[in-house]
Amino acid sequence: MRVLLSTIGSRGEAQPVLALAAQLKELGQEAVVCAPPDFQETAASLGIAYVPVGPELHTTAKSTGAVFPPEQRRQMIEGTIADQFAAVGPAAEGCDVIVAGGALAIAAHSVAEQRGIRYVYGAFAPITLPSPHHAPPVFGSLGQKPADGTVDNRTLWAQDAQRWNAMWSAALDARREAAGLGPAGDVSRYLFTDTPWLAADPTLAPWPRPSELDVFQTGAWTLPDRRPLSPELERFLDAGEPPLYFGFGSMRAPEGITRTIAETARALGRRAILARGWAGLSLDEAAPGFLTIGEVNQQALFPRVAAVVHHGGAGTTTAAAAAGAPQVIVPRMFDQFYFARRVDALGIGSAHPAGDPSAGSLTAALRRALDPQVARTAHGLADRVRTDGALTAARRLVAAG
Repeated sequence: MRVLLSTIGSRGEAQPVLALAAQLKELGQEAVVCAPPDFQETAASLGIAYVPVGPELHTTAKSTGAVFPPEQRRQMIEGTIADQFAAVGPAAEGCDVIVAGGALAIAAHSVAEQRGIRYVYGAFAPITLPSPHHAPPVFGSLGQKPADGTVDNRTLWAQDAQRWNAMWSAALDARREAAGLGPAGDVSRYLFTDTPWLAADPTLAPWPRPSELDVFQTGAWTLPDRRPLSPELERFLDAGEPPLYFGFGSMRAPEGITRTIAETARALGRRAILARGWAGLSLDEAAPGFLTIGEVNQQALFPRVAAVVHHGGAGTTTAAAAAGAPQVIVPRMFDQFYFARRVDALGIGSAHPAGDPSAGSLTAALRRALDPQVARTAHGLADRVRTDGALTAARRLVAAG
């Protein structure tokens, strides 16, 4: 079997897709990943065939975070659709199935339809799939704001579907017509299908039922990380009590966050590790008790820290939960607010209020997360976090032929 895995997005989308590709390879299947150029080196290290699509995305973490005006949005949409059809179409040659990871893999279903092969849509958080149990996530870069609770969820999802059609239909259907296909119709439902897969841990992020969709929850697609921690990081960890970890991954970091982190750590009397991330953050390492690091094996590091402070991406949230580390989530956009609520509700950490943190607000959130009962709850939940999500998904793909 040959499988094409298509995604557009940052590490939160690419790493799960790479995890599934690696698992398919272990089962003796062929897997090709079509994703932004930023992750080509990682794919090569895993021996996974890779087709880059679109521009590099790592510079977006250093952008201003301004809302895109309509004309710029239109150009971006037309550009990504053109790039995806140009890359995904040829990459699907000889494939038996296409798996789309995340909602921005716009061309995948159309290419599968054109080639007459199977299509599977994989979501990475329950909130991204339509359900009367929750409102749709919002894109701040599109000027959207969270619902105020005065409109029911079914209406909100209907409005969300209208936005998808308004943004994507014209450009998508133009490409489909050129490929000999009819209009997609309801764009979001066409992409998600009625039988989506949910690549999220069922304890941390369960699919709410009853449901109008036939959702197959695989568990999170986690890529095992066997990289050792650097000697410098090992020395730092061994030099005192477990430190705090701060990292915002591929996200644009909150304004003034490094100063806030330093003041927070000092207020709590804790040492701190800061992951540079795509935003290129750094602390004054001349001051004792602070260390800035680059790429790191979270699976090895998180069990050795006092708490994990992060943006609330699905991957980091799952890694911290699996490590039994208390969390503080400082959500910025999209599904991050969902994971912040889940961490708070499960008692394995705290959700920072929306907005840029101050030293006072972050200190307060960390004090809650560092409570001994939270640590015990987080440690207890760790054993319930599944590590076989990618294997479950790979086996289902193979079984379906």
